[in-house]
Amino acid sequence: MLNFSNTIRKASLLGALSTTLILTACGSNDEEVSQWDEIQEEGTLTVATSGTLFPTSFYSDETEELTGFEVKIAREVAARLDLDIEFTEMGFDGMLTSINNDQVDFAVNDIDISESREEDFLFSDPYKFSYGSMVVREGDYSGIETMEDLEGKRAGGAATTIYTQIAEGYGAEAVTYDNVTNDTYLLDVENGRTDVILNDYYLQTMAVEALPEIAVTVHPELFYRPNNQGIIMKKENTELQENINSVIQEMLEDGTITELSEQFFAGQDVSKEPDIDFAVEE
Repeated sequence: MLNFSNTIRKASLLGALSTTLILTACGSNDEEVSQWDEIQEEGTLTVATSGTLFPTSFYSDETEELTGFEVKIAREVAARLDLDIEFTEMGFDGMLTSINNDQVDFAVNDIDISESREEDFLFSDPYKFSYGSMVVREGDYSGIETMEDLEGKRAGGAATTIYTQIAEGYGAEAVTYDNVTNDTYLLDVENGRTDVILNDYYLQTMAVEALPEIAVTVHPELFYRPNNQGIIMKKENTELQENINSVIQEMLEDGTITELSEQFFAGQDVSKEPDIDFAVEE
C-alpha cells in the first residue's frame, strides 16, 4: 500500500502533460528509416515526465523509485512493445520542447488532449477522463460562487497550462509557479497569497485530503471542462502513435488501466467518462 499522505507532500498539482514515418537519410546509400525503426533499433523508449505530479508521476516513499499512474502505463506500454524505457524529469514546457527536438519519444504528465495541442502534436487514445475543479479557502470558498467570480481573483498555476488560461479567461490574475509541491500551492491559498487553484478534479481532491491541516477545500459546486488525457508525441510520429494505441486498447480491454487507476486514485476508475453536471462544458 502506498503512503499517499507522505508522498503527496513532495508532489505537485501541476506537472502544472504508432505510427507515421519520420524520414531521415541513413548512410551513404540514402536509405530512409522511420523514427519507429530507430526506436526499435535502439531498443528503448525515452519518456519525459515531471516526477512530482502525484499520483501520476512521483517518487514512492517506500521504494524511492519513480512510479505513478502514467509512469506505470508507460512502463507497461514499453514492455508490451518489447522495449526498455528511460525517463527524463522536467517541467511541462520542457517536455514539449524535448519532444519537438527529438530528445524524448513522448511525454506523460496528465497532459490534456486539446484541439490546440493536436495542431502541433499527436496523442494516444485517451486513458483518463476527468474535469476541472477549484481549490478555495474553507468557509467562504474564497468568495467564488460562479465562474464569473474568478474576475479579480489570484489564481495559482503554471504559466502555460490550460487551467491557467481558463482562469485568465475569466479575468483572474495568474500567479505562476515552476514545478513546486502541493503544500506550497495549498498554503498560498490558505494564507491569501492566492485565492484559488484551477486544476484536475482527481489530483486536487487527493492533494486536499492528504494535507488536512491546511484550511482549503475543493469547491463542492463548480465543476467545468470535461477533458481527457493521453500520451503526447511529435506530430510526425504516426507509426509510434499506432503502436502505442494498439497496446493502450489492449490495456483498456484487459482491465490493466482500471487496475492501475484504482491503485493510484484511491479506488476510482478514471478510465470511465464521468456522469455529472458541469457549470461549463468547455
